[in-house]
Amino acid sequence: MNDFSCTVRMWDGEYAVGLQHLKSFNYLPQECEQMQLISDRISRVYSDSLEETVKSLLHLLGKVNRPYLTAVEEKLLTLLESEYGREITP
Repeated sequence: MNDFSCTVRMWDGEYAVGLQHLKSFNYLPQECEQMQLISDRISRVYSDSLEETVKSLLHLLGKVNRPYLTAVEEKLLTLLESEYGREITP
């Protein structure tokens, strides 16, 4: 972390973000771990060579502002993991 910015690791890369642009979601430690797991899963599937629809879906899943996936979101991510051979167990 610098004086006016910090590096934030996200599912699609690392970004330098101004401190004034950070927002706390007040997640509990367990919820933070769950968000990290979701991010890691998306990162393992994401590639620039993916079809645009798949990249768009992963992008939307990466923007979810809650520490869990719905049943349908979980099924979609699991399908993408198995389709692209990068499935991990939560």
